[in-house]
Amino acid sequence: MSERGEGEAAVVVARGLTKRFGDFVAVRGIDVTVRAGESFGFLGPNGAGKTSTMRMVSAVSRPSGGELTIFGLDPRTRGPEIRARLGVVPQEDTLELELSVRWNLEIFGRYFDLPRALIRQRTQDLLEFVQLADRADSRVDDLSGGMRRRLTIARALINQPEILILDEPTTGLDPQARHLVWDRLYRLKREGVTLIITTHYMDEAEQLCDRLVVMDHGTIVAAGTPRELIDAHATREVVELRFDDDEGDLNTLRDGGRVARLGDLAERVEVLPDRVLLYVDDGDVVLSAVHGAGIVPASALVRRSSLEDVFLRLTGRTLVE
Repeated sequence: MSERGEGEAAVVVARGLTKRFGDFVAVRGIDVTVRAGESFGFLGPNGAGKTSTMRMVSAVSRPSGGELTIFGLDPRTRGPEIRARLGVVPQEDTLELELSVRWNLEIFGRYFDLPRALIRQRTQDLLEFVQLADRADSRVDDLSGGMRRRLTIARALINQPEILILDEPTTGLDPQARHLVWDRLYRLKREGVTLIITTHYMDEAEQLCDRLVVMDHGTIVAAGTPRELIDAHATREVVELRFDDDEGDLNTLRDGGRVARLGDLAERVEVLPDRVLLYVDDGDVVLSAVHGAGIVPASALVRRSSLEDVFLRLTGRTLVE
């Protein structure tokens, strides 16, 4: 019988989890429960504490305080046993550039003491899964960034992990490559693999995560499903107004009392360096009212609220700055 944490479905349980580096506290006493088979996300900007948390969950960095169990095991005493059941996709690819695609997988498989025949079969299956079978004999150095990212994911799957941990899985990829990575991750989730994802892309979190936490300065500032967070911390729609910088319209907007006038039209107004956001229920109605008030932006957009709006509301800054 396997050991479990909090409840049969919990594969990761953290209570008061803390990580310090000297006097700097990177993770400040967070509570997290990840359930088997779900896709769980950590959303936040660089420096929020996401990577430090992932290194502890990956059983490669010792917690400075609090409690952490993975598969019901304490990573401080059962690290090797835990790591054998994990797959980790680091933020930066660490592939052997001079070796072939195939050899990168087969050599990595030997770290898990798998039979050579099994490694070869899994390598072939994984290359087909990430759509790199036709590049099996190519040097990694000749691959595109998107191909290398898919190969890194395939490498993390060679031991058939129960949990796949992905730190910023699509940073730097073009939209087509990002969507291909998303598709592979959807398939893994359908096969029962638990996914733990860190990202600062709000659309990625909305697409991939069943539940997520929003982190800022090492703390969790909100938690829930993407829809729950948007419903709780944002309005139904947002009106984005942009003004001509060379005319100083944003400064005029601030200094001329028009922010107060806009505030009468919206539940909340955010004046950012490049645009003004109006949080409202009906964007088209409010946009007409803006023009009716004699405020004419260079451009305007009405859109649905997103997780970026949630983060701005909770922390006072955008996800990517």
